[in-house]
Amino acid sequence: MYGVNVKTSTKKYIDIFAGCGGLSYGLAKAGWQGLFAIEKDKHAFETLKHNLVDRLNHYAWPDWLPIKNHEINKTLKKHRTHLIGLRGTIDLVVGGPPCQGFSTAGRRKWNDKRNLLVNSYIDFISCVQPKALLLENVRGFTWDFGKNNPKGKAYSSYVIDRLKILGYKTYAQVIDFSDYGLPQRRKRFILIGVKTGDPKTFFKKLKGMKKTYLQKHGITKKVTVSGAISDLCHTNGVLPSSEYFGFKMGLYGILSSPYQTLMRSAGGLDMPDSHRFSNHRKMTTKRFKYIINNCIANKPINDMVRKKFALSKKVTIPLHDNGICPTLTTLPDDYIHYSEPRILTVREYARLQGFDDWYEFKGKYTTGGKHRKKEAPRYTQVGNAVSPLFSEQCGLVLKGLI
Repeated sequence: MYGVNVKTSTKKYIDIFAGCGGLSYGLAKAGWQGLFAIEKDKHAFETLKHNLVDRLNHYAWPDWLPIKNHEINKTLKKHRTHLIGLRGTIDLVVGGPPCQGFSTAGRRKWNDKRNLLVNSYIDFISCVQPKALLLENVRGFTWDFGKNNPKGKAYSSYVIDRLKILGYKTYAQVIDFSDYGLPQRRKRFILIGVKTGDPKTFFKKLKGMKKTYLQKHGITKKVTVSGAISDLCHTNGVLPSSEYFGFKMGLYGILSSPYQTLMRSAGGLDMPDSHRFSNHRKMTTKRFKYIINNCIANKPINDMVRKKFALSKKVTIPLHDNGICPTLTTLPDDYIHYSEPRILTVREYARLQGFDDWYEFKGKYTTGGKHRKKEAPRYTQVGNAVSPLFSEQCGLVLKGLI
């Protein structure tokens, strides 16, 4: 269907804090059957629903849960009896509580309200009691917050201790996704919990199978930024946007790497989805040109350059065409294209996150001000997502582990 090879098995899972569906999409390609997904933001859920519910019919959604965005605590309160009734039928629960309170890219605060969703995660696991679980989060999840942290330990240790009480054996590692085919140096905390067996086996098998998996797709070395997105350059051609007046949408260029072939393998795409170029002011374009030509690629610009352009923004990074992308955030103006004086498009973001071009994004492109904490526009959806390229490999290993 839609050129995406998805084979459904009897292995069932639930995705919580699902975002736009990156983890679920990878599991779908690995052959898992979703039951349902919990995601609070309406824009992110719209993307998930469009791709995984409406197009792939991936979830065997229960009648008692409306197919819409849900907040996890309200779900736990309203549907606790139904969730407890799922015990013994669910093989896997995946997902991780929002990372903004732990993120090293932002202001780490032990008392960030979003950190309390760790307790919601534990409560959900306690209700459903799956055979196994996969939790993904930022590296900051493993760091404590000093003496002011009332838990007295890193949130990762807190979760591990609580899961032990629930009968789970756990093991965790910080994994660099660039080792698994992603053109991005994205290090994430991955925790596996199992009722029976050895959770360390997951990491051994994941590492053992990656070479075969990547070779199958023609990826024999680490993917560079240009190897991921050179077919999406502005110079490949543009057309006026039929949806957004005054904007230009990019066209496909010639395939130049196995990774690009993999991302476009679904076929039948006349134009890339969400490939809208920003309308930069002339001064912004001039500044970007200077930075591309005079600053070190893949490194934040120095104070001298910031002073030259009177920039208060702390992070601006020109990308390296033959390098691996630094960890993407949810702020598109953190990065400058390696050869064109502009920020990246949503589709370029998605490429660097391992989303096939087939996967379409919905909702606003960007947001700002007070809405930043309340909405997940397209850039935020992609920046917060778990890479489907990595989660597919996880799904293949977990099928044999459970």
